[in-house]
Amino acid sequence: MDERKVAVVTAAGRGIGAECARTLTADGYTPVLLSKSGAAVDVARDIGGVGFEGSVTDPDDLSALVAAAKERYGRIDAVVNNTGHPATGGLLDISDEEWHDGLDLVLLNAVRMARLVTPIMKEQGGGAFVNISTFSAFEPSSEFPVSSVLRAGLGSFTKLYADRYADDGIRMNAVLPGFVDSYEVDAETKNQIPMGRPAATSEIADTVAYLLSPSASYVTGQNIRVDGGLTDSV
Repeated sequence: MDERKVAVVTAAGRGIGAECARTLTADGYTPVLLSKSGAAVDVARDIGGVGFEGSVTDPDDLSALVAAAKERYGRIDAVVNNTGHPATGGLLDISDEEWHDGLDLVLLNAVRMARLVTPIMKEQGGGAFVNISTFSAFEPSSEFPVSSVLRAGLGSFTKLYADRYADDGIRMNAVLPGFVDSYEVDAETKNQIPMGRPAATSEIADTVAYLLSPSASYVTGQNIRVDGGLTDSV
């Protein structure tokens, strides 16, 4: 069994996911990556891990990812549940199918990964999850209705899971980014951000890395905003 720490990161082909993979690798983790586009294969090759093509919405792809990590390295110490963006549109214009697709994309992916990885972490004596959420999870935005509603549910799951498995040495937290420079942010949106700019992907990744590290060993069940002051809720 390889004693080097192992981190599984989904949607790791670009943006926040890829940056999390790079940061965790620099922190001493072996990365096991997944992306729908297959770009995670290239990212993993560049940083010394292993990558797979697959979707977080497909339970079989998640199962294969976890099985490959366990078979190859014998352990999983960290999981970063990162995803894409669900459908947008008018609140009552979003179809049932789009709501169900969003459920698979932003909530059930984390539930399914927890089912798969928790027995492994219990056996090895601990581990940590970080779920990538959004600033609108607890301060809903009409621009992102599916994400706002379903990632609020992700926040509740994060807390329930953290409480249930704390005694097993397993932690779960969520990171709630604001606007990030991995996509174009217009001037009007920047003006709404107190810090006047989007986050760098490295700033999100640094927060994720902290929450997975021994420095955060007493932090669990939290939803951490990393939004430049965008939201007002306490």
